[in-house]
Amino acid sequence: MKKWLIPLIVVVVIGFGLYQWAVGFNNTAVEYQADAKTAWSNVESSYQRRNDLIGNLIKTVQGAADFERTTLREVIEARAKATSTTIDAGNLTADNIAQFQQAQTGLSGALSKLLVSVERYPELRANQNFLELQSQLEGTENRINVARDRYNENVNIYDKHISKFPGTILAGWFGFDEMPRYKADPGSENAPDVNFEFN
Repeated sequence: MKKWLIPLIVVVVIGFGLYQWAVGFNNTAVEYQADAKTAWSNVESSYQRRNDLIGNLIKTVQGAADFERTTLREVIEARAKATSTTIDAGNLTADNIAQFQQAQTGLSGALSKLLVSVERYPELRANQNFLELQSQLEGTENRINVARDRYNENVNIYDKHISKFPGTILAGWFGFDEMPRYKADPGSENAPDVNFEFN
């Protein structure tokens, strides 16, 4: 056997092993990234369901005579802003998520104000359609929380995969960057003021 053949075989085996490792890293990163993007789509889908329900809620509330037009207009404007703020799953940046979150938080605030205002309208509180929509909105808020948590879990798996050494080297070569997480709304770390008023 020729002397140069053994080193060549060793180099080929090592090269093939490195190739397999790189392919495995890349394919796993692609899979984890796709899972995180799908989880983001589920977040947007949950918010879209809420926006649709709010549209129906607005129609129901508009039917009530004398309902506060300013409050209703605030909800309509916040909903329009929230529905126009979307993010392509391929362009998930911290800034884009912050803008999306800000629009959704604005809508949540306007919606809360509307629901508090409804307390002064017995005909709305007795309206079966309104009560059903309110119940569906509560369930949708829970779905949104679950979807955001799942998104963060998927991002965490992906980020850990591309951040561990020596995979971090390949991540740079293959163009895998960390994905931003969905963060709590500013001020949510403070307990809300709860004030029960009894009539």
